[in-house]
Amino acid sequence: MATPHWLLLSVLFLLPLLAQVSAQEPGCSVSNSKPSVPENACPYVVTTIHVEPGFTLTIDPNFPDGQFFTIEGSELQLTKCVDYEEDPALLVYLTCKDPAGQSDSLEILVTILNENDNSPVFAQPNLSRDVPEDTKVDTAIVTREELSATDADLDTIYYELTTTVQDTDGYFAIRGINNPEIYLQKALDYDKFNSTTLLLYARDRPVTSPDHTNTATATITIVIKQSDTRAPWFLPCNHLHNDTSVCISSPYSGRVNISEMSTDPLLLEPGPIYAVDPDYTISDKIVYSIVGGNTDEVFSVGADTGNLTMNKIVTSPDPFLLQVMATQISNIRKYSVAIVEIKVINKSDYPPYFEKGVYNGTVFVGLPQRSFVYQAGDPSTPLVIAAMDNDFPGKVNPNIEYYLKNSTDFIATRDGLILTNRVLESPGTVTIQAVGKDVLSLQEASTIIVVEVILATAVTPSDKMYSAQNMAVLGGTLAALLLVALVFLGVLLWKSSRWYGKPVKYLVKKKLSKEISGGHQNKYYQEDEQPDVSTKQCETSETSSVQAETPVPEQPALSLPSSSAEEMESLPKGSIASTVIFDQEEKEEEKEEEAGQEKEVKSILKTDRHVADDGYKAVWFKTDVDPEAGERVEVIENNAADDDGGDESDQDLQKNEEEEEEGSDTGGHH
Repeated sequence: MATPHWLLLSVLFLLPLLAQVSAQEPGCSVSNSKPSVPENACPYVVTTIHVEPGFTLTIDPNFPDGQFFTIEGSELQLTKCVDYEEDPALLVYLTCKDPAGQSDSLEILVTILNENDNSPVFAQPNLSRDVPEDTKVDTAIVTREELSATDADLDTIYYELTTTVQDTDGYFAIRGINNPEIYLQKALDYDKFNSTTLLLYARDRPVTSPDHTNTATATITIVIKQSDTRAPWFLPCNHLHNDTSVCISSPYSGRVNISEMSTDPLLLEPGPIYAVDPDYTISDKIVYSIVGGNTDEVFSVGADTGNLTMNKIVTSPDPFLLQVMATQISNIRKYSVAIVEIKVINKSDYPPYFEKGVYNGTVFVGLPQRSFVYQAGDPSTPLVIAAMDNDFPGKVNPNIEYYLKNSTDFIATRDGLILTNRVLESPGTVTIQAVGKDVLSLQEASTIIVVEVILATAVTPSDKMYSAQNMAVLGGTLAALLLVALVFLGVLLWKSSRWYGKPVKYLVKKKLSKEISGGHQNKYYQEDEQPDVSTKQCETSETSSVQAETPVPEQPALSLPSSSAEEMESLPKGSIASTVIFDQEEKEEEKEEEAGQEKEVKSILKTDRHVADDGYKAVWFKTDVDPEAGERVEVIENNAADDDGGDESDQDLQKNEEEEEEGSDTGGHH
């Protein structure tokens, strides 16, 4: 028959009351029959006891847990420390005897409280793993089982992973805060680091907990093993952006003489063909071959050495661009290709040389960068070094370039000029080795340059030295000013043409007329003191016949302004005639332009007489003058005297006037 549920519940409810009654028998009692005691706490008062007079209370030795307790007066004390992990509870019995010898037992159940007194423990506190460089990301490096820690307090373990090697953070990580499995988080690079040390912490409390925390540490050593991940590198090469995993090589270059066979390996720049396996711990063997650009199979390369040699002579000046491949012998898919440029040149019989063994120069302290170094003793002439070459006409080789070997304070230009490379701050003597190199034949010559760096002194403007930059600025300024002047002059000429309405050639013509009138006279006039009258008459008749055949229109008399009359009288008569002619032509041209029609032009060279025209004046050549003509004529003289013989010209003019007066008187007598 099943027990009713209500009866079971009643029994369970009454049990604590019965235990309380049993622990409080008449004569002996305890204040708490179920005390709690922290682990590892001793001595510790478990409970207080009360004993009536005549009664005795002792610990029952028949129960093993009684050894942990003792009665001290009215206290039941725990005298031995108890570890919760070993004894989570203790049961002790006290025997109470009355005066009649009757005894009864008191039961006390002591609960041991668990305290955080144990640290987590790793099964393997020190681990080491070899990790290949080409391990894929997210691959487990150390499993969870190998790294899980235990805690005797049965606490939850919290993990944390750190590294002790600089610049290796982020490569390894754990799966979670409660999962210590270590995996690869970022791709490895053997050139960046080849080993690291990881520290795995196990805590029984969260990192942010204010409670006491026990911690255990495991050390994991990671060793990176280099893998065959990169193709060969041609040397020399330069790392890209300081990344040691990438190295860029420059093309190789060399020279061969046309129509000449070389049996030795060719000399190349920057060095012989050479490639290495960048995975140097593997260091696979490299083999070489030419895969392109080898026209007519002129060249061949050593498979093991990389030496480039000739198979036949070159008959064309065209250069070769060879493609040389370097391959790992164990993996042909790991290869690289380099360009080798071979120039074909004419043979050089003579190397370049310097005519001077030592060049001396000076430069001042404090000059800006790229300032000239001047010849010693000649501060106005820049120092120039020049290498000669007997293979060229005039010993001038255009393929020579210059550079300095042992100085960073100075540089040499392609033309051999020596310039400062920085601002020199202190005086002294600098000795430099200069090299002139034929970039085609690769032949070199060297010399020594001794530069005296001296303190700057006050110099006159004539001795002042200018840099190339100063001269360039000055030249640009002068060119700009010249351009402005030319534009301004063109504008003035155009404006003057518009203002005066006369072309430039007219102004030039006018200028020339004034120059001619200033000192030139008729060359055909030859003065005779006693002219032959019959000859003159004959010449006059001939001139009259010519004039009759070619009629010349009459010309009106010219009237000069009164203000310039005195000036005209002071001039030589030949000059006056020329001036009259050109002034008349100018006035006639102006009238033709204004009126738009042609005017009658009259010549002043006449053979007939116009006595009636008062004030009319004609110009006669001496050979055409009628000695019996009674009129006054102007005679163009043939006087070649210079301007500085002005006095003699005046005397000749006065003499001519006197002769003409005498001729007039003689004609009157006739």
